[in-house]
Amino acid sequence: MTSVAGVIATAAALQNVSAFAHSTDSGWTYPPACCHGDLVAGECGRIPSITVTPQADGYVIILRPGDHRKVTHQNRYFVPYDSVIPSGDDNFHICLHPTQEHENCFFAPSEAM
Repeated sequence: MTSVAGVIATAAALQNVSAFAHSTDSGWTYPPACCHGDLVAGECGRIPSITVTPQADGYVIILRPGDHRKVTHQNRYFVPYDSVIPSGDDNFHICLHPTQEHENCFFAPSEAM
């Protein structure tokens, strides 16, 4: 849980640096460290909950084209529970950077954590 707390603290400290982040459809802003300031294409986006499967030690996420704006072919990601960041709404979100094969940040609703 230490790494999640560190990410949350960093995100809170950088919350006012909105020029380097983009916002979700529901209005909260992704931490700048997650989206690398790509306001046009946006590395971060909401993903369907059906793409996320909890396992014993973390989440398995399988994204197909249409699930996220950067995904052009099926990709599988694994995110350990201690790397999950609470989302600012009731949805799952993922940031893919530098390519669609690389999960940079993963957000889960609080009830899913």
